[in-house]
Amino acid sequence: MNSRRDFLQTSMAAAAIYGGAGFGNWAKLAAQQALTQDQLLEFDTFGNVSLIHITDIHAQLKPIYFREPSINIGVGGNKGAVPHLTGADFRKLYGIDDGSPSAYALTYDDFASLAQTYGRVGGLDRVATVINSIRAARPDALLLDGGDTWHGSYTCYHTQGQDMVNVMNALKPDAMTFHWEFTLGSSRVNEIVEDLPFAALGQNIFDAEWDEPSELFPPYKFFVRGGVKIAVIGQAFPYMPIANPGWMFPEYSFGIRDEHMQEMVDEVRGQGAELVVCLSHNGFDVDKQMASKVQGLDVILSGHTHDALPEPVLVGDTIIVASGSNGKFVSRVDLDVRDGRMMGFRHKLIPIFSDVIAPDAEISALIDEQRAPYVQSLSEVIGQTAEDQTLYRRGNFNGTWDDLICDALISEREADIALSPGVRWGPSILPGQDITREDIWNVTSMTYPQAYRSEMTGEFLHVVLEDVADNLFNPDPYYQQGGDMVRVGGLGYRIDVTKPQGSRITEMTLLKTGERIDAAKTYRVAGWASVNESTEGPAIWDVVESHISKQGTISLDPNNSVQVVGT
Repeated sequence: MNSRRDFLQTSMAAAAIYGGAGFGNWAKLAAQQALTQDQLLEFDTFGNVSLIHITDIHAQLKPIYFREPSINIGVGGNKGAVPHLTGADFRKLYGIDDGSPSAYALTYDDFASLAQTYGRVGGLDRVATVINSIRAARPDALLLDGGDTWHGSYTCYHTQGQDMVNVMNALKPDAMTFHWEFTLGSSRVNEIVEDLPFAALGQNIFDAEWDEPSELFPPYKFFVRGGVKIAVIGQAFPYMPIANPGWMFPEYSFGIRDEHMQEMVDEVRGQGAELVVCLSHNGFDVDKQMASKVQGLDVILSGHTHDALPEPVLVGDTIIVASGSNGKFVSRVDLDVRDGRMMGFRHKLIPIFSDVIAPDAEISALIDEQRAPYVQSLSEVIGQTAEDQTLYRRGNFNGTWDDLICDALISEREADIALSPGVRWGPSILPGQDITREDIWNVTSMTYPQAYRSEMTGEFLHVVLEDVADNLFNPDPYYQQGGDMVRVGGLGYRIDVTKPQGSRITEMTLLKTGERIDAAKTYRVAGWASVNESTEGPAIWDVVESHISKQGTISLDPNNSVQVVGT
């Protein structure tokens, strides 16, 4: 072999052969009863360094159901590339059998029926068991948290993130980076970070007034593991003040800052780093582009876009690892680092099947302690799903949870049209399952929850849709913010993802009348998660709870209001 890339490509092939597309033997098992914890955790320790990656937990302490997306469109150079493959196309690429545990974990087809077979996923007490197993084989493994950790649940909201801080501290990470954490408000974030027993990293977190790196969030930290000097560089979500309310953290600025990233890579290399790891919350396509621009990154641990990939993606000499969300997966990456260079790796995306992996008793007790003051309110049943109704969020254009939220906004706020943000967090609910208050909060919990009602012209609505569409479908990943399209209720439209900004959205229609949206006419619009500080209205969780309690049983009509072309 005449290059490092040759070594890495061989390592990619070996990992796939070893792991059955990165999963170990579990991808070939046919039913849950055939799965064992030992099989899920099986791994031939390799090389001299181990990384453990978790990301985008969104405050999910307990096991959940989580359906993967049916639509995940790539544009430009990422069209048809992972992670923009779903369902049968995804299974074909990775050699995944229909109906197998990996089909359930990684794709959406037959989700409700497979969930009855394979059960819930996640739970940080199960994640702890996996981490402990890896540490038993490799005691000096690095545990790295990709962020979106202190956000997304009833208890996280009511404790201002303290429940997640307490549990994560018990897992003993070595470093983390950030996104939704900042929506706790900078004073609260600063308070938590000052007491963290591990590194809070962000090479792109700057003091907004002085345009200098923030002292509270160092760009990197060195570790010596397996005789190797490792630099972990943090990359927080770049678009914080755009995607989230900048008034909540006015002293900070963000951005991709790949030139500064290159400076940091060169700096740590100059200080003897033999392995450089980027702990990123960029989103997968942005990470791919950054890997093509910044030289010297060995590994990018990718977060934000919630992608779960059974094999790393190789960009130049950089491997990019995607570890899913909501505590559903843990990635283990073993690396062979010799003479200051990463020469090979072995990787496994470990699914957290909560009925198979035994909970860690200590972490389980700690989780119950965090939840104890709130259990009665959390467990109150508000309604049920119909026997043919699954509630899920993921998908570029709609999900049934957001259809339900939009219905609630229209009904409870007496609106013509509803808008719901295209966020990707939030567990799923199976047919015939009770909907508890906790379930509602799991898809609505944030610190700016006001459900507004305002009047918008047809022209302004078009601008809103075009702006969000460009965040998703701009062919340059650096102009993508990594969420999904704003969800709409009471409104239909046609979108051509190949068109430039301003020309993608056409044929906007008011569904209740069938009339085309008039640019000059004014419509009553209800929505939530506005980034404007002066937004007024009831909390979205109260709006949704009121609607569900009136409905009793939730059964939604199929949503065919968006016509997508150009894919």
